[in-house]
Amino acid sequence: MTAASTPAPAASRLRGTANRRRNERAIRLVLLAAAVVSILVSIGIVLSLVFEAISFLSQIQLSQLFAAGWFPRRGQFSIPTVLAGIPSVVLGFFALRFISPNVVQALFTDAKAFSLLAAGIGVGILTIPLVASISEDAMRAVPLSLREASYGLGSRRLGTSVRVVVPAAISGIVAAMMLAISRAVGETMVVALAAGATAGSLFTLNPLGPGQTLTGAMASLAAGSDQVTGNTAAFQSLFFLGLLLFLMTLGLNILGDAFVRRTRQTY
Repeated sequence: MTAASTPAPAASRLRGTANRRRNERAIRLVLLAAAVVSILVSIGIVLSLVFEAISFLSQIQLSQLFAAGWFPRRGQFSIPTVLAGIPSVVLGFFALRFISPNVVQALFTDAKAFSLLAAGIGVGILTIPLVASISEDAMRAVPLSLREASYGLGSRRLGTSVRVVVPAAISGIVAAMMLAISRAVGETMVVALAAGATAGSLFTLNPLGPGQTLTGAMASLAAGSDQVTGNTAAFQSLFFLGLLLFLMTLGLNILGDAFVRRTRQTY
């Protein structure tokens, strides 16, 4: 009589067949390759911005960054002129055809048809739903037990919302605000329609007139040409502006993440 075969150990059975293990290894390699490619692409974008920005700075004098206005084809690259503008998220023709004549010009008789104020109102209209939606999700995630405890202590709905729910969801609310600000800073689509900016703009703090933004300057300067003509450093200035935009967005994200980590509460 032959001895009965002993059953395989439980650990070996859980590992599955050799074919299954090969498939799992292949999937892990594919996912790892995708992650590595995304990291390399991100590094490539950052390096291209840094190198081209360095090339731009090597072709100009630092005093040109504080000139009278932003006219890159003339060799004037005033950074305060793009940073002084309100972020350029606009609602396109709605901002141009409704907000500007019916809101801005109705309140300020000396306002221009194209103005930074109209663009700023458009920014608010577009970002409010984003902030409201994410903030609502964060407040809904607050455990019901906290609300019931507040009601049990005699608090009303308004007091519970303001003193219990909002503080408990503050990390999500701040994250929503940071996300909205980052999106506003990076929007480009119709800045020329509402703010009236072209490839060049003088420095101004007047919100009732046309002005320039970072993204608007990049879009208007590069429009219609693969290599921007004019001053030799004009093309590299696009990468310099892109680097500034990247650093601003990165700084906002780091600041927001630090605040969220510090105020996040686990229930």
